Amino acid sequence: MRRLSCVLALGLSALTACGGGSSGRSASTRAPATTAAPSQAPAQSTATAADWPTYHRDLARAGYDPRAPRATRLRRAWSASVDGDVYAEPLVARGRVIVATENNSLYAFSAGSGRRLWRAHLGTPVDGSTLPCGNIDPSGITSTPAVDTRHGVVYAVAFLSPARHQLAALDIATGRVRWRRAIDPPADPKVHQQRSALALANGRVYVPYGGLFGDCGNYHGWVVSAPGSGPSGGLANFQVPTHREGAIWAPSGAAVDARGRLFVSTGNGDSTSSFDFGNTVFRLSPSLRRQSYFAPSNSAELNSSDTDLGSVGPLLLPGGRAFAIGKEGVAYLLNSNDLGGVGHPLASRQLCDAAYGGLAYAGGLVYVPCTNGLVAVRAGARSLSVAWRGPGFRAGPPIVAGGVVWTIDLDGGQLNGLRAGSGQGAFRAAVGSPPQFSTPSESGGRLFVSGGKRVLALTAS
Repeated sequence: MRRLSCVLALGLSALTACGGGSSGRSASTRAPATTAAPSQAPAQSTATAADWPTYHRDLARAGYDPRAPRATRLRRAWSASVDGDVYAEPLVARGRVIVATENNSLYAFSAGSGRRLWRAHLGTPVDGSTLPCGNIDPSGITSTPAVDTRHGVVYAVAFLSPARHQLAALDIATGRVRWRRAIDPPADPKVHQQRSALALANGRVYVPYGGLFGDCGNYHGWVVSAPGSGPSGGLANFQVPTHREGAIWAPSGAAVDARGRLFVSTGNGDSTSSFDFGNTVFRLSPSLRRQSYFAPSNSAELNSSDTDLGSVGPLLLPGGRAFAIGKEGVAYLLNSNDLGGVGHPLASRQLCDAAYGGLAYAGGLVYVPCTNGLVAVRAGARSLSVAWRGPGFRAGPPIVAGGVVWTIDLDGGQLNGLRAGSGQGAFRAAVGSPPQFSTPSESGGRLFVSGGKRVLALTAS
């Protein structure tokens, strides 16, 4: 492993190296009440200079803040406790850090001081022992919410006891619940998990579904959409046309292009002899009609070994291209206007052992989180080449800010900062016990990271 030049140890009460910091304070607030729906539908989620309102900041899922100040040192700004594990990426909007927990709670903290502004508890989460399989217990809000920055609304999906998924819209200023509605697909909610990030586009909230860890029950991949304007209005849905399985479960969720088209990847189907739409990248219309797809020529073989292409969500690149990779560690460059069907990518390349979570893109490089280290890939018009390989830890989904690629060592509980152009180690911080596929967010040179039942803020400038 390359030597990391700046080491930061973050305990709950002690800080060493790279500067000092202070812990934040928290203050309790009243539980929110349910109110009437807002009168206007939200616009597509678009970040301002200071906002990080959706998974990896924008709907291309690029995870890049071009305005972040250059990272010069790393020190703790504040930390705050929450009431459950945080699988979701912390979001930032209107000066608030939004954190979702497996106890079905949403929190807002001041981005500057860490002071707790509000907490909203949406209901009792599902006891893992009541589900036929799975590895999250309790199971509450697992996916990353989405924020409508224009109208000040936070959208989140809670898994409520005994087993039902509910979409809630909350006021970002107060935590008050504006409205709620059922958001399950027409299938058994006990065998469907809502792990992929929400996407806010076309005036609708898009909610993907997959199965539980262990692949139990008769589940499929789904995308369900609802109007963002309130609890009335019809749902739309897309079911992956497998006989069974084909989960849409990658934490990054659907990528959405400027035309409002959605791109999602699926896990394995149950056919081991022929193509069945498992291990497939789909392009869907805003109304969730299937328009185009790509699958590797060995998709049936990937089915048999549970080697999901859909362990990472698609990334949209400039020039009408898309990037996909999964558990096999083979990267695919695709034409987003014609994904190519079975076995016809623009380019493909074996990159690493396996990849999980979400991707990042900046300056012509795609940053890929692999189980044997972060890989930076140059994406040409019809080519893929490795620019550099980082230290060999199990890398969480990366983001890029201040000239640094930030990724969590998921086994070591460390936030690592690698120079974006070279992969050289620059910063490291202990962040506790991050859940699977944890990814940081950033705003104004400050990083926000989940450390299990704690959110940490670190200043990098």
